[in-house]
Amino acid sequence: MTGVLAVRLDSDGDVLLTGPAVRALGALGDVDLLVSPAGRQAAALLPGVRDVAVFDAPWSGLSPAPVDAREISELVNRLGAARYERAVVFTSFHQSPLPMALVLRLAGVPVVAATSEDYPGTLLDVRHRRPDGLHEVEAALSLARAAGGSLPPGDDGRPAVQAPLPDVGRLVPRSRYVVVHPGASVPSRAPTRVQAREIVTGLADAGWAVLVTGGPTETGLTADVAGASPAAVDLGGRTSLAELAGVLAGADAVVVGNTGPAHLASAVGTPVVSLFSPVVPADRWAPFGVPHVLLGDQGAACAGSRARICPVPGHPCLTSVTAAQVVAAVDALARASREEVVA
Repeated sequence: MTGVLAVRLDSDGDVLLTGPAVRALGALGDVDLLVSPAGRQAAALLPGVRDVAVFDAPWSGLSPAPVDAREISELVNRLGAARYERAVVFTSFHQSPLPMALVLRLAGVPVVAATSEDYPGTLLDVRHRRPDGLHEVEAALSLARAAGGSLPPGDDGRPAVQAPLPDVGRLVPRSRYVVVHPGASVPSRAPTRVQAREIVTGLADAGWAVLVTGGPTETGLTADVAGASPAAVDLGGRTSLAELAGVLAGADAVVVGNTGPAHLASAVGTPVVSLFSPVVPADRWAPFGVPHVLLGDQGAACAGSRARICPVPGHPCLTSVTAAQVVAAVDALARASREEVVA
């Protein structure tokens, strides 16, 4: 088996969405994965990955690193020493793969594939064009197939994580529960704090046990949101990404904006109530491969803007969603899941 390098220099959610394409590249050889620091935890969860390397690229991320010639030279040397026979650079529809392709060329990788609308010169051997109307999962799979990959028999092409997940029995109740994840890496994609508190209160009043989750930098947010009801438990900052996957896997539903935990819920097969801000298109970024209810005004003025901070006073695309709508969506998804199990 030859060595193949997959590259996805984005956040945990983006890496999870690339997982099916990474599995497809396994048809070509052992697959290593190069990710950014923001994608390291998700990369460690993906099936079909031999090794994970990390590089903080100056051309990617919310707060890109400064250009450092020494670090780029070290990356070139590291990739050259690995003697990969093929590399595939995965990007979102608005990103360019060409800076990474140049690094791969300098490292001597003989075959480089990527999706690119820009003229690549001699940087790409496979210049893939993204077909219209594809979800990010499907777009990545389309590139993997253009590079020669294919999913193994029986692989449904959905996001997935490695089993077994950590035991999270100490964190979750014995009863059925719902997870509310109020934060997001991009502020425009999250509900307001007041709205998240109202959702927690509504779910608790409807009889649900509620777990409020968040990362280490979101503990103030999760404490405030969980404080809306004595029936809510604050798990902010108390889980690794793998442990969060375990918590989400046991939930009846997850209420979350368009952010990494939405895709983590998809990867563990849990239904999602998606509070979806239309700053990016839902047909590309909605939860993939699981039952979900999409809430939010998709025709709001911010639609397609890719804004990181909501450009419209009052964040109306999401604040127009009521707690009652969220509770109804959770109940519908949980009921459908129970009926499917019985059937």
